[in-house]
Amino acid sequence: MEDVVDLMATGAKASEVSDRMKELLYAKAAERVDLARPHVANSMFGQEFQPQTEDETESETEVEAEAETEVGDEVEQELETEEDSE
Repeated sequence: MEDVVDLMATGAKASEVSDRMKELLYAKAAERVDLARPHVANSMFGQEFQPQTEDETESETEVEAEAETEVGDEVEQELETEEDSE
């Protein structure tokens, strides 16, 4: 998110700001897909989900903490709203 603010502050083109925001959103979406993939795969094949080990969970938590952005929070809220409406 800091990159986007820096681009806006320096007077970058709107297309550059938009492209950077899209990159951040795609990266956040890819993280969510990677986190959901084991759950979906196991449920489709009728298997119980195997929880991750502590090492894997800790490293993912660190990655998520670094990747959190205001834009990501807004997307998450929109996704929750869409899920609730279904």
